[in-house]
This record gives sequence, structure tokens and C-alpha cells, in this order.
Amino acid sequence: MHDRPHAEDTILEVWHGNAVPWTDAVRERRIESRRLVTDRAIVDAVLSRRPRSAIDLGCGEGWLARALAEHGVDVLGVDAVPALIDAARAQGGGRFEAMSYAQIAAGELHGKADVAICNFSLLGKESTEAVLAAVPRLLEPGGALLVQTLHPVVACGELPYRDGWREGSWAGCGEGFGQAAPWYFRTLGGWVDTFLACGLRVARIEEPLHPHSGRPASIIFALEAATS
Repeated sequence: MHDRPHAEDTILEVWHGNAVPWTDAVRERRIESRRLVTDRAIVDAVLSRRPRSAIDLGCGEGWLARALAEHGVDVLGVDAVPALIDAARAQGGGRFEAMSYAQIAAGELHGKADVAICNFSLLGKESTEAVLAAVPRLLEPGGALLVQTLHPVVACGELPYRDGWREGSWAGCGEGFGQAAPWYFRTLGGWVDTFLACGLRVARIEEPLHPHSGRPASIIFALEAATS
């Protein structure tokens, strides 16, 4: 559906172009699954580890950093879209830095944290693999990465259940959006294989359920460095 270089570039282009409507959608709590399930699920998953510090990779406009800061967690949020970082800084609640996954993979993000978080922020193929491979060196001893993403079984829809590029959509996010970004679909096995190849092992899986449908609204992987 997409060739790799074009799709990876398109993801960033789309997010640069939709930073303002996305910020509005998040702050106005327009997205039902987030409002009912997934926002609270990732906050609870992080707090269950009682971290002193966290790095939010792909932090967007900073809502998660603010939520964790309310519980005394020192949060650094990073995102490749400067407009989102500007919006996050304007609200406060953490430290925020504009930085791409390529820069993180190249070792430009310094410091360590008890928890790293990727909350619906792993959209590409190679970009995801690059940032995941960098995570072990960002974790304090005994630290963990928490990844919340679309549940593969639910997100697959009617398409074949195999890894590959998919068309994106802003459905349920409200008005004001332009082109949607493509995203790289992974099966459950595809995710596990990717984590292992990046030096991470799955310590726990949670499947938050939507209260209306009873189906998984997302999946949360708790990951630890394979050498820890």
C-alpha cells in the first residue's frame, strides 16, 4: 500500500500539518476511547510502577506528562513536531524537547528514567524499530517501557491479519483535520518479534476493555531490557 520511505516521511508531514487540530481534539476530550478507557489505562499502568521519573516518547501536546506530574513524577516529553512541543510547554507540567526518533536512535536524548512510555506513538516501521532499540539505554536499572497501541485483533478490521502498511483515519477526532497519516500494522506476534529484536522482552500484557463494546480498546505492553 505504501513504499517504506514515502510512508515514513508522510507520517511526519501529516503530524506537522495537523498539530493544531490534534491539540484541540485531545484537550477537548473528543476521542471516545481515550475518554472512556485508554487515557486512564496508561496513567494507571505507569503509576503502578511507582516511578520517580519518566520519558514520554512522542508526547504530543503533553497531556500524559501533565497527568503524571500531578502524581509527583518528573517527566521529560519529546516529540518530533515543534508545534506540539510548543503547545506542551505552554501548559507546563513537565520538561519538553523537540526531537525526532532518528535523533533519539542516534543517541541525542540524554538521561535515564524509571519508565519510558510510547502511548499510541509508534506509527511507522523503521522509525519504530529505531526508537525501540534506543530505549534500553534510556532506562534506569529495573526500569520499564510501557507501549500502548491499537489492539491488533480489533484494529485489523476486515483486512488480512499480517504485518503491513495501512491507511490512516481521523475518524472520531472532530473537525479541522487534513490528510491522515499511514501507519504500520503489526500482529501480536509481529510486535513481540519487534520488541525482541530491539533488546526488549515482554513482562506483562494488559488489554483494557471498552465499557460499551466489551472488546479491547487497546493493548499495553510492559517491557524490560532483555539483559536486565
